[in-house]
Amino acid sequence: MKTGITGATGQLGRLVVEKLKNRVNSSDLVALVRSPEKATDLGIEARAFDYKKPDTLAKALHGIDYLLLISSNDLENRIKQHENVINAAKVAGVKWIVYTSLLHADTTSLSLGKDHVETEKILKSTGISFTILRNGWYTENYTSNIPGAIAAGAFIGSAKEGKISSATRDDFAEAIAVVLTSVGHEGKVYELAGDVAYTLKDLAEEISKQTGKEIPYKNLPEEEYAKLLISFGIPEGFAKAIAGWDVGVSKGDLFNDGKVLSKLIGRPTTSLEVSVKKALS
Repeated sequence: MKTGITGATGQLGRLVVEKLKNRVNSSDLVALVRSPEKATDLGIEARAFDYKKPDTLAKALHGIDYLLLISSNDLENRIKQHENVINAAKVAGVKWIVYTSLLHADTTSLSLGKDHVETEKILKSTGISFTILRNGWYTENYTSNIPGAIAAGAFIGSAKEGKISSATRDDFAEAIAVVLTSVGHEGKVYELAGDVAYTLKDLAEEISKQTGKEIPYKNLPEEEYAKLLISFGIPEGFAKAIAGWDVGVSKGDLFNDGKVLSKLIGRPTTSLEVSVKKALS
């Protein structure tokens, strides 16, 4: 059985490939990427695969039995891009699609939810076997901001006291590999999140503890936070989206205590303490 991995040269995709190589023969894995020359270090077959070129996708999926569809990072066009991939998979005879969606996609207030819900509907309408992995936030979404927080003397956001059940990309990648290489997952929708939730105040306290510096959490109104992000050079549309996602955190959109992720991977998810330590190293 050949498994195709879209976005295999991305941050999540690379981790998934490495996890899968520990579970199946490398010859059974195919990296589906826009630039195959960037995938040579993965040690598996690589095929050109661009979500925006629908006429080329079915040919690239020839011989693929299982397909991991990692969601596109094009926030304006990804529903159509996902539809292109799913339609091509049907033409190519793909037997099973595993899709990376969003935690609580059908109930979330996050602007990202709509794209994932629409993709889930398209996927379910094809008749192809599917598994939907509704991934929560990556812990790295926040720990990547630690250097800036240290420089500024505060960790800034708009999440108030909202709880975040994040997990690392490595945790999510391991879950994907488990699902793709074990039975009983077809037709399932998994809400995946970290075991222990935290607030941004908790994160700031952990940073302070590990650095020996006082790094408080400073909560800003959504518009003020967006303006600050824009001043850092972040494009206006993306800055407003980030601020809006933080507001979603305050509403509980990224909290989940089901511990489905740790059950899938057979171990606790990576702790905030470990993630902060890694970011500081």
